[in-house]
Amino acid sequence: MKKHTKIVATISDQRCDIPFLEDLHNAGVNVVRINTAHQSIEGSKLLMKNIRQVSEGIAILIDTKGPEVRTTVTRDPIEVQEGDEFIFKGDPDRPSVPGLIHVNYEKFVRDMKVGNRILIDDGELAFLVIKKNGDELVAKAENPGWIKSRKSLNIPGVSLNLPALSEKDKAYIEFAAVNDVAFIAHSFVRSKEDILAIKQILGLKKSKVKIIAKIENQEGVDNIEEILDHAYGVMVARGDLGIEIAAERIPGIQRQLTEICIRRKRPVIIATQMLHSMIENPRPTRAEISDIANAIYGKTDAIMLSGETAYGSYPIESVEIMTKVAQEVEATKEYGDASISSINNEITAFLANAAYQASNEVPIKAVICDSQTGRTGRYLAAMRSSHTVYAASYSIRVMREMALSYGLEAFYLEPAKSNDEYKRSVVNHLLKAKKINLDDRVVLIGGSFGPRKGATFLEIGLVKDLIHIH
Repeated sequence: MKKHTKIVATISDQRCDIPFLEDLHNAGVNVVRINTAHQSIEGSKLLMKNIRQVSEGIAILIDTKGPEVRTTVTRDPIEVQEGDEFIFKGDPDRPSVPGLIHVNYEKFVRDMKVGNRILIDDGELAFLVIKKNGDELVAKAENPGWIKSRKSLNIPGVSLNLPALSEKDKAYIEFAAVNDVAFIAHSFVRSKEDILAIKQILGLKKSKVKIIAKIENQEGVDNIEEILDHAYGVMVARGDLGIEIAAERIPGIQRQLTEICIRRKRPVIIATQMLHSMIENPRPTRAEISDIANAIYGKTDAIMLSGETAYGSYPIESVEIMTKVAQEVEATKEYGDASISSINNEITAFLANAAYQASNEVPIKAVICDSQTGRTGRYLAAMRSSHTVYAASYSIRVMREMALSYGLEAFYLEPAKSNDEYKRSVVNHLLKAKKINLDDRVVLIGGSFGPRKGATFLEIGLVKDLIHIH
């Protein structure tokens, strides 16, 4: 049974052999995420090389660090007891030692105030700032724990004046541009300016890499509409989002962002701790299963695994669980009526709506389309239909981009020169792949004036009639 919800898996260059990647792909992975916070460009090259040997259809998503604050390196984990007072200073070149924590943002102390809370390692440790002395802060630990090297640091309610891109980010963006990566997911997007900073670099390289905005703070939530004016899609990164914003608000924000992305016809990924317990345990908790199911009931395009597949003990099992939950939810959920708004009376939107209505009222096996830019595919994905959409693409890059969109099964096809040639080639491809049979009825969308002119017609018929087989 097919699944329509896509799976994004984070893979480390320390565990990326071809048999492992094949097992992940067969289990249901559609997109591989490279977390640049924990990799080098050389390691990423090896990982990408192995991915391409597994499948041309797997999309690669490079996740930049973005404007984040981290602790500096420690020789050994630093123990913290409740009530301990620590000094915090902004100096990326100095190590952190017991009693003194350095962070990688030089102006950290300047932006802080007495009464602010410092959360380390996704909120595992909390400190309250009690004094500010020149270039250092004094903060009291609110709970016991350990501080390890280069752990994330959050300041709820404080807007740090960080640059949108680090030097490592810039190097990775250029790397993505010249290596034909499908997506860049940029961390801690606050406004459209963060997206435009990346587009400026990509523009110089004449790159078509698509940008996914990671929403991880209140600024990003507040500015989501302007962000989507410039971003290809959104990742709801609930780890930092749940630290920056009250945890009880996260489900509502997740639903809000998903609905906006569907309306704007943008892919949306739900991420962070979806199967966190499976990093160490062979079976998930019931709450994790419900979390995955709720994301799918909420109509997300994709769900994401992080540590579960990057370094966890049960990576294949984690993907298999996600796939099974997706299949079960998609088979039982109510689809109901749906429609998408058009922009400037677009024919593509009208045809997508008509295809969706036809698929609900006429017994059909599948929806078939061609998509030069991916727009027709994205419009059909926004309908969240119960039917698979087979999307023929005339570009390998666009084929990979559609790996992130709900319900799309994209494949490469040589451009046709006429309607009849397009129908024959796309249907014959699907027949050969055993996706459809001659007696199946399908909905087919295409363009009357060649693939570059956009969708212009919709046809419903038996496969054998579409290719004039009698």
